[in-house]
Amino acid sequence: MAKLLITTQVYENYGAHDWDGVGECPSYWKAKGGSDYVVKNINVNKVTETLMGVRGQIEQDNYAFRETIIDFSVVADDALTEFEQSQLNYEGKIRYGSKVLAW
Repeated sequence: MAKLLITTQVYENYGAHDWDGVGECPSYWKAKGGSDYVVKNINVNKVTETLMGVRGQIEQDNYAFRETIIDFSVVADDALTEFEQSQLNYEGKIRYGSKVLAW
């Protein structure tokens, strides 16, 4: 079996901090990290369908915050993300695992 690993980028609109709620919101988007999501036990022949099916659970877009998918890959069930592996290396355990999505 395999799982789908999805990586996102988060952006924050620094212009929204100065917005008074009237008129158009000023835009000054700054990248602020991201997240890793996994969908377990996927059908490797339907990766695009699976990705599109969970997209609504991941992506957000409003005047102050955006989260968009920037990468995805099919990995082994026991594969760790870079962040999970670094937690194991430095702390000996994973405290913050990837977010698991239902599909």
